[in-house]
Amino acid sequence: MPTDPFVAAELDEAPRHRQNLPPGVAYPPARPARTHRPGDLDAAQPSGPLLGSPGPNVGYARRLASRAAADFVMAPHEHRHDAASVVAEIAMKRAAQFGRAPVKPDVDVAAALLGYDGTAASDFASWRARAVHEADHHYDARRRLVDLVSAELLRRTPNEITARVADWRRLAAG
Repeated sequence: MPTDPFVAAELDEAPRHRQNLPPGVAYPPARPARTHRPGDLDAAQPSGPLLGSPGPNVGYARRLASRAAADFVMAPHEHRHDAASVVAEIAMKRAAQFGRAPVKPDVDVAAALLGYDGTAASDFASWRARAVHEADHHYDARRRLVDLVSAELLRRTPNEITARVADWRRLAAG
């Protein structure tokens, strides 16, 4: 059977996903999403507790969070699927603030806020374990945790958010 000349015969010859641009040149950032279809809600989009933040392709945060969950530092009796679910929802909210699809830094910020990066004190980790328990199966529990994170905080750069993590944790665990 003939083989397409663009298909690698060996896995070692498979194309590498390396940036193929000259030094100093980068892809421009994605443009924000805009509402232009009949079913899109613009100013009429309801907002409030437990309603979420719509944005383009926000479901991709679930995939990113499930990949990152293997590296989460968990407290006893926490489950990775509950943690990944809450992290994904916070990442979705952050991405929606910018009108774009979620990316890995959104997941990293959400994991840092909840202390899954290993920086959580034991008292916050025990509060988090209770708050996140069964969150993967209960929408309202997930949304309550996500609503604790203000949109103003999520619009900041990852470094600014990291600098404010301790303050947010004190408020959240209050």
